[in-house]
Amino acid sequence: MAEYLVRGNVFVCKVIRQKSPKTAVVERTLTTYVPKYERYSKKTSKLSVHVPDGMTVRAGDMVKIGETRKISKTKSFVVIEVVNKGE
Repeated sequence: MAEYLVRGNVFVCKVIRQKSPKTAVVERTLTTYVPKYERYSKKTSKLSVHVPDGMTVRAGDMVKIGETRKISKTKSFVVIEVVNKGE
C-alpha cells in the first residue's frame, strides 16, 4: 500500500462524483466577505482527488482531503478519511 505524505492544505469537502475506483471529484465551498457590498460571496471549486486502496467513498460523503505531491495531471489531493457518510 502506497503512503501519501500530506503537506500543505487540509480541507473537508463533499464528494459529488465517483466514477473510477481511484478518483473522486469533490466540491469545496469558499465564503469570502466583499467589503464594497458589505455581503458575503459564496464560490465553489471542484477538485479531483485520489482515493487510496482499501478506502471506498460515494457521492454525498463528506471527506477530509490533504494536499500531496502531484499524482497525475489533475490530482494533487488525497482522501485522508471519510468524515460523514451521506445518503
